[in-house]
Amino acid sequence: MAAVTEEQQDSPMRKSSDQLKEKVSQRNEGVPDDLGEQEDYGPEFLETEQSDILNSSRNVCELLEKIREETEALEEQVVTVCSSVPPKVAAALSAAVEVRCSLDELLQREQLISNKLQQHLQGTKQWMEDLGQTCKHVDFIERSMKYLKCLHHMEELSAAVQQSLMINSVWDAIKGVESMTALDCDLNQSQCSHLRDFLRKTLCFWHNIIKDRLTSDFEKVLAQLQWPVITPNQSVTPPANHQELSSQLEGLLLQLLALQTSDDLISQKASASTQGAPPGSSSTLSPAALPLCLPIQIMLQPLTKRFRYHFYGNRQTNSIHKPEWYLTQVLKWMENSTTFMEEKIQPVFDRSGQTISAKVALCQGLVCLVQEKVASDASRMLYDDGLFCHLVEEVLQFEKDLRSHHSYPAALPALLHILLDDAFLQKWLAVERKMAVEKMDAMLSAEGAWTSQYKDISDMDELKAPECAETFMTLLQVITERYRALPSPAAQLRFFGLQKELVDDFRIRLTQVMKEESRCPLGVRYCAILNAVNYISTILRDWGDNVFFLQLQQAAVSLGQQEVLGSLEMTEVGRLASLEGSLFDGLLSLLDRLKGDMLGRLLHFLMRDTAEKAQPYCQERWLSIPPPQDQSAMSLSSSACPMMLCVRDRLLNLHQVLSVSLFQLAWQGLAEKLDNFIYQEVILSNHFSDGGAAQLQFDMTRNLFPLFGHYCRRPENFFKHVKEACIILCLKVGSAILLKDLLKRSEQETTDFEDPSPESALNELGIFCLAPCDVLILLNLKASFPGI
Repeated sequence: MAAVTEEQQDSPMRKSSDQLKEKVSQRNEGVPDDLGEQEDYGPEFLETEQSDILNSSRNVCELLEKIREETEALEEQVVTVCSSVPPKVAAALSAAVEVRCSLDELLQREQLISNKLQQHLQGTKQWMEDLGQTCKHVDFIERSMKYLKCLHHMEELSAAVQQSLMINSVWDAIKGVESMTALDCDLNQSQCSHLRDFLRKTLCFWHNIIKDRLTSDFEKVLAQLQWPVITPNQSVTPPANHQELSSQLEGLLLQLLALQTSDDLISQKASASTQGAPPGSSSTLSPAALPLCLPIQIMLQPLTKRFRYHFYGNRQTNSIHKPEWYLTQVLKWMENSTTFMEEKIQPVFDRSGQTISAKVALCQGLVCLVQEKVASDASRMLYDDGLFCHLVEEVLQFEKDLRSHHSYPAALPALLHILLDDAFLQKWLAVERKMAVEKMDAMLSAEGAWTSQYKDISDMDELKAPECAETFMTLLQVITERYRALPSPAAQLRFFGLQKELVDDFRIRLTQVMKEESRCPLGVRYCAILNAVNYISTILRDWGDNVFFLQLQQAAVSLGQQEVLGSLEMTEVGRLASLEGSLFDGLLSLLDRLKGDMLGRLLHFLMRDTAEKAQPYCQERWLSIPPPQDQSAMSLSSSACPMMLCVRDRLLNLHQVLSVSLFQLAWQGLAEKLDNFIYQEVILSNHFSDGGAAQLQFDMTRNLFPLFGHYCRRPENFFKHVKEACIILCLKVGSAILLKDLLKRSEQETTDFEDPSPESALNELGIFCLAPCDVLILLNLKASFPGI
């Protein structure tokens, strides 16, 4: 019964559950998928989570009621959602329709307004055209009024100048011209070309009238003051009306200076209009020359006439062979005019507030005359080396006198800039090279080419330079003095490159002569060549520290002159830039190599000669020489006399023919070679008795070393091997045995802790050069030593 009852109870429950699922599924058909998924969750929940409740018979009614309530709530929500969506969409569509209607209405209004605007513009187009024409007409009338006002102002200024000149009021006329000059500057950017031309012509007209009047008066006053001063002895007695003339001179100078502005303007316009002239017509004139003031221009006129009268045309004074005539004359005019310019003209310039130097301005004007003349003559001398060379010399002398005697500023160019023209500079370099080569040929073939000019004056003949070397270096110095004053570092470096070529050429010539004389290195000519090489390298080293060549060095680095720098690496160029090296380093290395080679040949010849004379001494019977106590007095070994005489004679000969520095290198080199020779061929090749060792020491310390004592205080320091070998050979037997024992133990590394080191033991004996192994060899050469 119980089982039946449970089945009966379960069957309605299953029916209700199935009915619930069907209802939920039917409702889910009309709702969105996500809502359907939420509805499916109920049955699944009942089957999974509430299966224990469904299996029991309790609380079934409560569960059914709860499920009905939840189902009704879900149905209400679904109905609410489904009924709320269509009203929102409808509202949105309604709003869109209203906006579309409003937009159509606005477009219609815009089209209407646009049509009305086009009609209005069409109606006002003619009015705008008429108004534009009216504005253009008004603008034309306005510009015409300004044009007429400007023209009227010009006429007023012109009339004022004319009126001032009629009543002799020069200052008022000058003020009117200054106003015209200011107006001309204001109209400089104007496009009214006819107006500007009219103003310029009017300005030039009145300027020239005033200038001519002032020039005439100024020339009269200058004539009464005896200008120009042509000769230094010209009478300068002041006239009776000196005060009146001075007053007139000052007034005219001030008026001319006041007229300077308009004169500069007219000169600038004239120079601008002539810029289209054929090229080369004024290519040699100074580009940096400033215009001269009016008073100086007027004062130069009589001097210019004299200059052109004497030095142009067919006059005898116009000789292309004598440029010094007109150059000297101009310098004389400058000198003679100095007092007049400083006493009468310069004070007026100072009172007017001008910064002009009257003397310099006059010199500048005269230099312009000379520039034109030199440029004309130089172009005619390009094919005549003699004439061109003479012109260069005279131009250099003129430049020197102008700068030194007349205080001509370095900022103002004179004549040297003319020679910087490429054609003239190339010709100058070619002439310098040609003349230098000819002089080198002549100096090397001269009779006294290899003798010193100061051989009889010991105080002046330290370098013992032969005449050809001194002449060559003088030639280089003269070339340096010629191009030193050039205003262009690039041009100076070209001349420096020429000097380097000449030095290298002279070195090659010396090498060729040296090879011819190398058979007799002790000959006078060979030693003279060695002195020449040493002299040239000494002078070049001194030049490397000269300020002028240091400046050239900096210019070469900054300009990157390949002709001077050659193929130097960046590190070497950096050394030049930091002044660690010099421009002569390449030449000095070649000269030093030649000097070292010649010294080596000389020393080799000396040692070969000395070695021949020393052969009897090398074969001396050192073992049979009695001890010193058995001899009455010690004397030089007879077999050493030829060697000693040879060394003495060679040293005296070298001292007479070589310079001080070369002789020092020579005798020191000879001492070093002689030290090695005696040590190897005499000492190490023989055994010595006590008498032989004493005789060797006597020969060295009392005879050989003193030969070199004339040239240094301690000659034994240059014979270290021989000196120390004599010390070892002359040791007493006991000392020698102890020393040998110590040296042997040090070799076998069996020395006691208390034993001194071999070096300290040798140092106590005065041995600093020889090694312990060499000392052992020398100890074994002693005949009195046990075991010998």
